[in-house]
Amino acid sequence: MRVLVVHNRYRSHLPSGENRIVDDEVAALRDAGVDVVTFIRSSDELATLPPRARIRAALGPIAGGPSRAALRARLREVRPQVVHLHNPYPLISPTVITDAVATGIPVVATIHNFRLRCMNGLLFRDGAVCTECEDRVIPWPGVRHGCYRDSTTQSVVMATALARHGPAWSRVARFLAVSDFVARRLTAWGLPPERIRVKPNPVVDPGPPPPLGEGFCFAGRLAEEKGIRLLLDAWAASGLDGHLPLRIAGDGPLRDEVAARCAASASATYEGLRSADELRAIRTATAVQVMPSLSFETHSAIAESFALGRPVVATATGALGDLVDPSVGWAVAPTPDALADALRAAAQPTAVHPRSMAARERFLSTYEAARVTRSLLAHYAAVAQ
Repeated sequence: MRVLVVHNRYRSHLPSGENRIVDDEVAALRDAGVDVVTFIRSSDELATLPPRARIRAALGPIAGGPSRAALRARLREVRPQVVHLHNPYPLISPTVITDAVATGIPVVATIHNFRLRCMNGLLFRDGAVCTECEDRVIPWPGVRHGCYRDSTTQSVVMATALARHGPAWSRVARFLAVSDFVARRLTAWGLPPERIRVKPNPVVDPGPPPPLGEGFCFAGRLAEEKGIRLLLDAWAASGLDGHLPLRIAGDGPLRDEVAARCAASASATYEGLRSADELRAIRTATAVQVMPSLSFETHSAIAESFALGRPVVATATGALGDLVDPSVGWAVAPTPDALADALRAAAQPTAVHPRSMAARERFLSTYEAARVTRSLLAHYAAVAQ
């Protein structure tokens, strides 16, 4: 089978789990014998364009820009049996759906976030969950608040794109939601339930879990929606500072604040931005991962922790409330007191060990790359027929 994978990579200076997921999935498909061809653009290209070309590219979310002609040519050249779309913005646009279907090629779309109805993709604004645009054909509240890249002008472009391409998304043959929570959201938006399937992000098996380390780790973007301030407040209230380590890795707009608060702590350390191998080493050296998200976003890092037999302390927001149950961790309200209580509970080895074994079993039954790849091949075969 020949598959054309289409993805607009996120900016490289911002850590993106989605970029890594696409790369890993392409590698897994090739290992499984699939003829994978890619059409990849990167948001990094915007900074290299001359002014006039940059203006044309800025309108790309609406009409596809130069990418549309190139992608049409790739469709004619490659003649894939399936097009697999990930992120189309800002340099590709959902015109890829229209053009593929027009040539008789079915489209499978992985839905990683909520950008079909929310221009920042997070359903999060000003420190809280926001659903103002979910039921609107034109997401004007997002324009008013400059939700796309903190720019009113760019938000106007994205609002226009979301309104214009709504009919195109209805032509997707199969939606692959990365969690049950995302699938429920798609159904609530009126997409046909019979075309929605849940397919977790694949994670390569790192092998038998090493012995549990000590303390906690956070690995992610240092931004408000990730709950990093909530974690540091809970850590201060937990009474664990100075007794167990808390290791924080990542980068983002709150980096300086996080670094300063860790420097003033007895046992919290800021590790900076780390590679995938370095993050695995940090998770291995600790016992529990903390995911204190304040938004509805999805999290591939859960599966990576489960693969290492590391349970998770999480806030019960969005998908996290589905993915972290009492057998594999602790899911609590997004408040400093509730999170502090969970950290104290997770500091007890007798509570961590059984959850560690259950986390590893959950990984093998749900997220292991070969298993997920087999399900993806079944989805391709179904739509290709």
